[in-house]
Amino acid sequence: MGLILLWLLAVSTVTASEDVFIGVNIGTDMSDMPHPTQVVALLKEQHIRHVRLYDADRAMLLALANSGIEVIVSVPNEQLLAIGQSNSTAANWVSHNIVAHYPATNITAVSVGSEVFAALPNAGPVLVSALQFIHSALVASNLNTQIKVSTPISSSIILDSFPPSQAFFNRSLNPVLIPMLKFLQSTGSFLMLNVYPYYDYMQSNGVIPLDYALFRPLPPNKEAVDANTLLHYSNAFDAVVDAAYFAMAFLNFTNIPVLVTESGWPSKGDSDEPDATMDNANTYNSNLIRHVLNKTGTPKHPGIAVCTYIYELYNEDTKAGPISERNWGLFDANGNPIYLLHLTESGLLFANDTTSETYCIARDGADPKLLQAALDWACGPGKVDCSALKQGEACYEPDNVGAHASYAFNSYYHQMGMVSGTCNFNGVAATSTTNPSRGTCIFQGSGGKNRTFLNGTAPSMNSMTSGSVHISAFGSSISMLTAVLFGNAYILSYR
Repeated sequence: MGLILLWLLAVSTVTASEDVFIGVNIGTDMSDMPHPTQVVALLKEQHIRHVRLYDADRAMLLALANSGIEVIVSVPNEQLLAIGQSNSTAANWVSHNIVAHYPATNITAVSVGSEVFAALPNAGPVLVSALQFIHSALVASNLNTQIKVSTPISSSIILDSFPPSQAFFNRSLNPVLIPMLKFLQSTGSFLMLNVYPYYDYMQSNGVIPLDYALFRPLPPNKEAVDANTLLHYSNAFDAVVDAAYFAMAFLNFTNIPVLVTESGWPSKGDSDEPDATMDNANTYNSNLIRHVLNKTGTPKHPGIAVCTYIYELYNEDTKAGPISERNWGLFDANGNPIYLLHLTESGLLFANDTTSETYCIARDGADPKLLQAALDWACGPGKVDCSALKQGEACYEPDNVGAHASYAFNSYYHQMGMVSGTCNFNGVAATSTTNPSRGTCIFQGSGGKNRTFLNGTAPSMNSMTSGSVHISAFGSSISMLTAVLFGNAYILSYR
């Protein structure tokens, strides 16, 4: 099972000689959005060093200060018209949202709007002005070399995208696209591109194979071949990125790098979205991470990094639309991973899914009464072997409820295969990567050993409780009457 998602810290420019990174998008359409300090705690625990915000929320920017995390802030679409029509409005926005936070908060780029051509077509005429005004305000503050300005576009505006060599942008957008690309080129910025093979696959009516969309290995005879260039494409992601390069070249822009600002796969969908599953989401994102960090590049630009932001950090449960819209996240609001990325063979970039050590321990400062109740349940209905906690046994000392609870919590966590939702115990437990073993008291999971994976469901509690809780662990509903809940921070530990 995958444990820690370790993300590579790297610079933000996209060249063959410099490092590549994976980042994440942080959306906020949630009924229980974590506090910014909790978000940053999760980012730090996961070693996520690059994030993109969909706004410039002051509390979030303050929480990110002095974290070392590189941040893309955004001008929301609803503010685009005002900024694109007024230089002073743009200057005021930069003053309040950039200058007030930089350099403590390491802002590296401004995303002006999001998929404006599709989401806000009437704003197209002011988009370039908005880019220019934001850039001018950065120049005035001597921040234009540190902070780039661009706007994310949807890959849907690239027409005739396969073969990539024949791709071109929707010509009706050229009056805006051409000056936009001139701006990106003159300022040394990048084309922000949102790439969603999931939608390409869903809309292809079976033309695009699922394996091709998911980065699964294909035999050479199954790869897509561009007849004009004879370049072979083994996945849809590379084909879309190269289509963007060719579309820019069609307009005589050949030196603008591509930064993928969104890409991912939903873990759950409606009945007409049968391929929106945890397994496919896991496969896509795991393969995407590996593909990007291996500096594979694309067939058109082999070895040139395509830095990418995964969509997204959290499931956004209040988003409108089909079920899939609310299920793109890597984590839920409590910090539980939706699924565990398969990151074996990722070398030093990741703690892989068989040798990493993660433990479930009692939270510091937890209520002793709640700890005792959780300990009693784990050693009783939870079916944990707590014999090592008896007087005279290896884990009896120190004889306090916190130490004993940590041993029992960790044993239960590993018995249940460390699945999402098995390290909470009504909020008094959290995971840690620090081995709590001491002397002859060896905690399960030390050195990646002694792990037991149960195929059944968690035992039901029939204790004196007043509520019924349903949690989902890899698609299996677990029903229990309990005062001890199993779900919460599986990978991170924060308050």
